[in-house]
Amino acid sequence: MPSSVPGFAELLGRCERSAVHLELRDSYAPTDRFEAWKRGERIDWEDRASWWHSYDQLITDTVARGVAIRRARVVSEPVSDYIRWEHYVTRANVTAGEEVRWLPRRQATSVALPGNDFWLFDGTLLRVHHFSGDGVVVEDEITADPEAVKLCSAAFEAVWERATPHHQYEV
Repeated sequence: MPSSVPGFAELLGRCERSAVHLELRDSYAPTDRFEAWKRGERIDWEDRASWWHSYDQLITDTVARGVAIRRARVVSEPVSDYIRWEHYVTRANVTAGEEVRWLPRRQATSVALPGNDFWLFDGTLLRVHHFSGDGVVVEDEITADPEAVKLCSAAFEAVWERATPHHQYEV
């Protein structure tokens, strides 16, 4: 049965001002890129064509339209291998135009956090990610429920305020 959830590119394409993403997990389903990194393979950052993907171009194009894109990650410390890899590849996100910050989980105790990762578009529409225990996306949900939007917006801003910019966060 096809999903009724609009694709990420469509949602970002509708955005006029902002898109924020909150990530709360210490690991997600492993990818080929993660497995390669674990084997010691590294990205040749000078060879942009080897790592630049359609996602990166979408972000660049969206930022060029005047949309601010921010991503915050709440992580346990010491960080997992997955987070160490994610920190490494975040260079691509930053190059594309995202602002990224990291918050150690122990500094989030006073923040009311939602139970799921999400994207919030223009402060009004949520795309909530539901994962299995091993980090596989089970489904995405779209909602404009005012209570959910309010909680997620406040959580993101509280995390953002406390978090460390990517270039200063060490793993």
